[in-house]
Amino acid sequence: MTIHQPSRRGFLAGVGAAGSAALLSGCVTSGSSGKSSSGGAVTLQSNLSAPQAKAAMEDLVAAYGEKGSGGVSLNTVAAETFRTQLPTYLTSANPPDVYTWYPGSVADAYAEKDLLLDLGEVWESPDLKGYSKALNTLCTASSGKKVFVPTTYYWWGMFYRKSNFAKWGVDEPETWDDFLDLCDTLKGKGVDPIGLGAGGNTAWVASAWFDYLDIRINGADYHRELLAGKHRFDDPQVHKVFDRWREILPYFDPDGTAVAFQDATTSLLNGRTGTMLIGTFFADAAPKDALEDIDFFRFPVIDPEVPLAEEAPTDGYFASARTGKRDDVLDVLRYLATAEAQEIYVKGSSGTALPCHPDAADAGTPLVQKGREHIEGAAEITQFFNRDSSDAMQPAADTALTRFIAEPKSVDSVLTTWQREAEKIWRA
Repeated sequence: MTIHQPSRRGFLAGVGAAGSAALLSGCVTSGSSGKSSSGGAVTLQSNLSAPQAKAAMEDLVAAYGEKGSGGVSLNTVAAETFRTQLPTYLTSANPPDVYTWYPGSVADAYAEKDLLLDLGEVWESPDLKGYSKALNTLCTASSGKKVFVPTTYYWWGMFYRKSNFAKWGVDEPETWDDFLDLCDTLKGKGVDPIGLGAGGNTAWVASAWFDYLDIRINGADYHRELLAGKHRFDDPQVHKVFDRWREILPYFDPDGTAVAFQDATTSLLNGRTGTMLIGTFFADAAPKDALEDIDFFRFPVIDPEVPLAEEAPTDGYFASARTGKRDDVLDVLRYLATAEAQEIYVKGSSGTALPCHPDAADAGTPLVQKGREHIEGAAEITQFFNRDSSDAMQPAADTALTRFIAEPKSVDSVLTTWQREAEKIWRA
């Protein structure tokens, strides 16, 4: 099946799939230590540690090796470890060569410190010349240099199990009031209406609730400006976000900040919880035989006057400016940009990733078709909290949001502290 590049609206900031599937704990290493040298295989530092995503990456490495151009040593690292260690990787004297990660403001923050390799030559390849203007912009640093190769994108939504909804006699909601009614019904049946999974090393999942409430109440432009430091986290507009969140908070799984999203996925699949705001990467931690029973609905509309925005992050690769294997690295990245490579990843993973290459085939399942339409129907696209701000901002958000969930009456103090921490990061 040949797919078409999403519209400007659906690809405003690019979108991504493979990478976020990685946000799992556990570290598996394949190949060498990841140290760069003047010879040997290109080291690829990957945060894709979910079993299916990791297997797909191994398939990619094997396929590249079979071409005879050279070798790639894959090092798989738990995503939270990866995120916290990434600055250390990039600033070390002998860094890994290539990294799975994110474009946009995240990559630009590293590019501004001259830590990323200029990939302009890769973008001259025929495969990347067909990419959308939005993806070009997303992968270009503020200096004007291309620093990222996008390969996949994905979407966030309110996921549920179709057989459970049928058993409970409920339907997908559209408006906020519909959603509250759904939650009331599920709670009356002894089901926790909303799973979270912001415990363990996945506290960042709570940021999706902040993102979606903000873009539904204040709009995508305000949200992006807020994360760029043009508004304050203790603004009255941000207080409106938490007013709505308090309204829905009684319906959350009481273990929401105690268990990681992988465990929350299990609760969703076994019917202990009814819905979960999550990205499609969660499917890489789900049994394959459950995928046909998984569906999603759009995060409910709160203000019909606010244009519908959706979270649809892009994933792919950047490279160390300090690599000792520049030519080999560029060759690897050219391969990863091909339709062939992206199809290998889609096939080897859960199949919920959407390839960036305009000629690459997606999985073609009803879920993927619905997801593509969901993205293309959006008025605007946002990435995710840290992707629209920076990796450095995520820990402050994690602290603020998990504290709010535990102490919803302390919202004034939560937002004051969040603003103070954000200012330190913006000034750094």
